[in-house]
Amino acid sequence: MSGAVEVFLDETPGETRGAVMRDGRYTHLLIHRDDDAAQTRLGARSIGRVTEVNQGLRGAFVDIGAATAAFLPFPRNDRLSQGERLEVVVTAEPRAGKGAVVRRLGPGEGTPRLLQAAPSVAEQLRELAPDEESIVGLAAIDAVIEAEEEALARSCVFGSHGIDLAIERTRALVAVDIDFASIPGRDPKQARVVANREGLRQAARLIGLRNWAGLVVIDLVGDGQDAEAQAKSARAAFAHEPQAVFGPISRFGLLQVSLPWRRTPIEEILLDASGLPSVQTRALSLVRSLRRQLLSDTLSPRITARCAPEEAAIAGPLTARLGPRSHVQADVAVPAGHGRIEES
Repeated sequence: MSGAVEVFLDETPGETRGAVMRDGRYTHLLIHRDDDAAQTRLGARSIGRVTEVNQGLRGAFVDIGAATAAFLPFPRNDRLSQGERLEVVVTAEPRAGKGAVVRRLGPGEGTPRLLQAAPSVAEQLRELAPDEESIVGLAAIDAVIEAEEEALARSCVFGSHGIDLAIERTRALVAVDIDFASIPGRDPKQARVVANREGLRQAARLIGLRNWAGLVVIDLVGDGQDAEAQAKSARAAFAHEPQAVFGPISRFGLLQVSLPWRRTPIEEILLDASGLPSVQTRALSLVRSLRRQLLSDTLSPRITARCAPEEAAIAGPLTARLGPRSHVQADVAVPAGHGRIEES
């Protein structure tokens, strides 16, 4: 990817976030929480113990010291035995109730344990944008909040191109619908070409922002008569993913793309089973809001976050790390998710 790049790093107690913006739109949102299992982060190296070999799945389950065993795929001719010790690296983080996926590096010794932590958010940002200095402080807080809002949105409108992009993840696949409203004065055929090109580019960006992968089905504008041009646009849109596999565009204008899983989807980090922000997400959001207020208001002697008791139980210890001006007040009269910041 090219163009103007901005990198943001927000280190709020309890959670570190990073965001990358290219040409005014977010392409990456990285989230590390203090209580995450370090062994399951992408790139973490551990000693693991084989607990089960499943020939039907062509893999083995490996205890790496996390709550859920990791899965190690292996070629048909490989042989593993239960109890065997291995050195492994995480190639895909946990998702949808499944454990991490790991790759074998070699033999190991001793009990399951972490050998080398995964790259930090700051290190990942440097890898994504080597020449950019991370922006911190108020601007970073605002940026990671904006990136979160876009990552959780169900649809996005790009008025300059007449595109309404709907994107949804199901159990089986990621569905993308590029809806196009022709703009008066433009050649309809050329407008469809431009809409598909921009729609594919934005779909690829949003899929990456949300940490989605697997099978992606994209409903393009038109009936597939411009399949060659559409396929070229698709490959350009997903050029940042060298392992992407493209299927042929059907006569109905449907494109299938297979992408490798690597990170835990953003919504699985932030939302609970009902699809609403989890109590941990609400508490961390409150701490971030309190930190933002402390940075913007340096005169008030005391700034209080008033919130529901279950949120205060998490936010309280974290807020203590912000300094003596910050305070959390549990209030049963405050509904969950409606915490507020008060100055005194």
